[in-house]
Amino acid sequence: MRVAGVMSGTSLDGIDVAIVEIRGHRVETVGFTSTPYPAAVRAAIVGVSNCPTHTAAISRLNFQLAELYARAVLAAVKRYGQVELIGCHGQTIFHEGRSNTLQIGEPAILAERTGVPVVANFRARDIAAGGEGAPLVPFVDYLLFRHPRRTRVALNIGGIANITVLPAGCPPEAVVAFDTGPGNMVIDWLAHEASGGKLNCDRGGKIAASGNVHRALLDGLLRDPYYRRHPPKSAGREQYGVEFIARLRQSGAPLRDLIATATVLTAATIAMGIQSAVRSAVQRGVVVPTDLIASGGGTHNPQIMAHIAGFLPGVNISLSTDHGIDADAKEAIAFAVLAHETWRRKPSNLPSATGAKRAVVLGSITP
Repeated sequence: MRVAGVMSGTSLDGIDVAIVEIRGHRVETVGFTSTPYPAAVRAAIVGVSNCPTHTAAISRLNFQLAELYARAVLAAVKRYGQVELIGCHGQTIFHEGRSNTLQIGEPAILAERTGVPVVANFRARDIAAGGEGAPLVPFVDYLLFRHPRRTRVALNIGGIANITVLPAGCPPEAVVAFDTGPGNMVIDWLAHEASGGKLNCDRGGKIAASGNVHRALLDGLLRDPYYRRHPPKSAGREQYGVEFIARLRQSGAPLRDLIATATVLTAATIAMGIQSAVRSAVQRGVVVPTDLIASGGGTHNPQIMAHIAGFLPGVNISLSTDHGIDADAKEAIAFAVLAHETWRRKPSNLPSATGAKRAVVLGSITP
């Protein structure tokens, strides 16, 4: 079955569309496109994310985003060929794990414009079953990256960073996954400010490289109890949005120093999460060494990747691209796979990752 996966993450950099061919447990990427959000749309999403807002603004944006998703899918289809199903994650504007979540991007519009059935609203059913509603990608990490003899950690550095720990030869119930903390979100926000709105990210980590880490601020940030909380756990703009940026600015440090500090915070919390998870695996008798397979926009930031390598000496670091899964497309590919499972009425959450009471069929289908 040929499926399009649509993903727009917390980094707000745009709409990713991956077209994949799924045959049994084999997933082949046919093509991938990425369409940046118009500046006005990006600003509108920020305006309704984790802040008091009028319901009219959310309703209008719900339909506007779906039109943009449809254009992005149709452009990908024009380039790579027709699809039979679309899996659309939608744009998260609020998320409280185990309680509630909201992704916008009306699936009825997407189905109507493309003429293709759409699977959407993936997170709600996991929350209904007692889970965090995130992370959901570990199901796909398990399918794609588990190894009979090596313990592997799949890392995605999007707006939020998350890991999936795959002990050697593990069954699904042994998978551990959680959000480690900020990925690119804080860095992107500060880079936008530092550039006077010209940049949406720290390209090549150049701003971070020119700054100095504010050690006292970093030490204070690392004392956040979240980083030592046992999974399942998830994070989002609620933790790393406006209030978090305001806390950084209160330090009085120059923006370039705040970017350098946020960059180390991302790498350090990723490393802390991996070290904690691997220690737990060792206690359960799981064999290391560990392979770290990275994906997401953060892999393009050499400062983040260098700090991760420094914090994790001896860990074999590669990109998902090296394993046949485009590092930029992985999350879009994942939602194509999840949509395929939903279409087959198969459960695709991992309760060991989300904390749900049971495995459930995710999402709803708009024919």
